[in-house]
Amino acid sequence: MNQKFGIKQVVAIGIGTALFIVLTNAQVPFLIVPNTALQSRVAVLTFFSAIYGPVVGAAIGLIGHALGDALFYGSIWWSWVFPEAVFAIAVGLFSAKYKVKAGGFGGKEIVLFNVVQIIGNAIAWILCAPVLDILIYAEPAGKVFGQGALAFVGNIVVAGVLGTLLLVAYSKVGAKSGSLTKEN
Repeated sequence: MNQKFGIKQVVAIGIGTALFIVLTNAQVPFLIVPNTALQSRVAVLTFFSAIYGPVVGAAIGLIGHALGDALFYGSIWWSWVFPEAVFAIAVGLFSAKYKVKAGGFGGKEIVLFNVVQIIGNAIAWILCAPVLDILIYAEPAGKVFGQGALAFVGNIVVAGVLGTLLLVAYSKVGAKSGSLTKEN
C-alpha cells in the first residue's frame, strides 16, 4: 500500500464524515433486537474506504460514528465506534485492487470487494463490537452478540448493494473523465 496522503484525502475525510453523520438517523430499526438498525451510512463508509484507503476510511468511521452518536443519541457508544474503523480499514486495505479509480471495477473486483467487506463486517460486528460491549460496558453476552450478528447481516447487505452500486457508478465516471485516475 503506497498511497499518498494529501489534500484530496483530507477533503474526502471531511465530506465522508459529514455524509456519515447526516445519514446516522436515516435508518430502519430491526424490531427483534433493540438498538440495532439497517443504516445507509455504511455505504458511504464503504465507498470512501474502497476509494481512498484505510486511513481515510478509519478516520471517517471513527469521527463520523462518534459525532453521529453524540448528536443523535446524546452519548458515544465507543464499543461500536472502534469496530466501524476496523471495518473501514479492512475494506480500505484492498482499495488499489478494486481498480475503482482506473475504471476497472468489474466482475472479479466486485467479488473481491464483497468478500472483503463481508470478512471486515464479520470481524467488526461479530467479534469486536460484542467483545468491547462486554469489556467496556459489562453488557450481557447474549444481548450484544445478537446485536452484533444483526448488525453484521444488515451491513453486508447495505455495503453489498449500495456500496457496490456507488463504486460501479464512480468507476465508470472516473474512467471516462480521466481526472479520477491521477494520484495526488
